[in-house]
Amino acid sequence: MTLLFGFAPFLLFAILSRLSADLALWLAFASAFVVTIRDFVESPSLRLLDGVSLALFGILALWRGFVAPELSLSAVRTIVDLGLCLAIFVSLLRRRPFSLPYANRDSKIHHWPMPVFLRVNQMISLVWGLTFAVMALADGAVTFLPVSFYLGIAMNVVALCFAITFTLRYPALAAERQAR
Repeated sequence: MTLLFGFAPFLLFAILSRLSADLALWLAFASAFVVTIRDFVESPSLRLLDGVSLALFGILALWRGFVAPELSLSAVRTIVDLGLCLAIFVSLLRRRPFSLPYANRDSKIHHWPMPVFLRVNQMISLVWGLTFAVMALADGAVTFLPVSFYLGIAMNVVALCFAITFTLRYPALAAERQAR
């Protein structure tokens, strides 16, 4: 569940971006800062998702605010999705799934054998990486092709709902399989 809190800045951005891209970027940056500081005070280490969100939203807020204010909302959304997608896939290539630090805080799964624990985290990370890849494709299609903005939003919502549901249900399914 703490993994979903790590996505709070992104979810805040996704919800508020319909009102104002600039407001959404700055509030997502502020949210990423709060999440990062709160977690850093508890444990002086920086989790990948927190660091990427902080850097991504901070840079994009400054870039759109001062360098390229004409950058469209769908282009900003594409950049955010690609940034998170790349970070997640890099974590998988390094064999340190980005979800691992979040899972370590969940005491219910400490009794799992390490290979099962890692496999569950790799699957969750893979699903989130693919989710952001789908979202980047949808937002990129809206940016560069004559695709309806609402179709892009619908694809984003479906992908996010799938990833959230998978994240909440897959560990219980894996625990059930492990118990057999």
